[in-house]
Amino acid sequence: MAQYALAIFSVLIFAAVVLTVQTVMQLVFSFDDQNKRVNRRLTMLASGMQHAEVYATLMRKPTLPFDSDPELVQLYERFAIYCRQAGLQMTPLRLLTYLVAVTLALWVVSLFALRGIDFLGVVVNGAISLVASALITTIVAWFYLVRRRANRLKALEEQLPLSLDIINRALRAGHPVVSAVQLASEEMGDPIGSEFGLIVDETTYGFDFKDALSNFARRSGSPDARFFAVSVGIQSETGGNLAEILDGLAKVMRGRATLSKRVRALSSEGRISALILSVLPIFLVSFIMLVQPRFYFNKISDPIFWPSATGILALYFVGWLMIRRIINFRY
Repeated sequence: MAQYALAIFSVLIFAAVVLTVQTVMQLVFSFDDQNKRVNRRLTMLASGMQHAEVYATLMRKPTLPFDSDPELVQLYERFAIYCRQAGLQMTPLRLLTYLVAVTLALWVVSLFALRGIDFLGVVVNGAISLVASALITTIVAWFYLVRRRANRLKALEEQLPLSLDIINRALRAGHPVVSAVQLASEEMGDPIGSEFGLIVDETTYGFDFKDALSNFARRSGSPDARFFAVSVGIQSETGGNLAEILDGLAKVMRGRATLSKRVRALSSEGRISALILSVLPIFLVSFIMLVQPRFYFNKISDPIFWPSATGILALYFVGWLMIRRIINFRY
């Protein structure tokens, strides 16, 4: 009798574990599905923020630390747009502050390894290791920023044809074009959902719809977004069936995406080789300068040092340009 009770108890425990796991997995998948459907703009609106506050938060322009030099202002604005295209929520000035802090922290760590050296040696090695710390931090930050921007653009271009399908169906159902874009912004997740929501907000606050689309194309940095803006702008001036235009544009985008994936698959080996050959030499030189600051400094007095260094740098840039021409496909 005890054996039967133990067997029944074991079966009940197994059933309870299975039901618990199934419930947890359903909650996880439903939460993940909700995250895919809800974008940052809708989350901010659901928290109680007004449309004007959400628009001001998402479209907040960074405060310029200088306003005298037009070239510096233009460079800072370009960097701000690049950071926005990467999906960073911080200003470029704050990002640069973090990079300086990381550089100083890495430099301080390297200074602890400088033992048994006189004061002049500590000063020289400290200056060299500071340069190496800045190089390493810059390389890592640049690689992170480029990859983050590429991933965001890839996600946006994958979502854009689906968004155009939603807009197309809404237009065929009789909705105005702005209302159709608003429906797409409510159905799609980030990044396209928030970007379309900003288009609707700009139109609400007095922008022309064509200008709002142009701002969207400039904000996102995507060629497909520019195609969308140009197509709607031309249609608004010349007339025509916008639903058919968007349908054809969605097909063109899907075709370009398919071709892009094929090209990336065929050139994957070349691209990773180009990345390693481009970044690894600079990273290794910076790392050697960080851990052994006088490794290159002691060779500066050698007559052959500067001709050899110049030749190596020239060959490096020539090789970088050749590799870039090989893997940079235009389609």
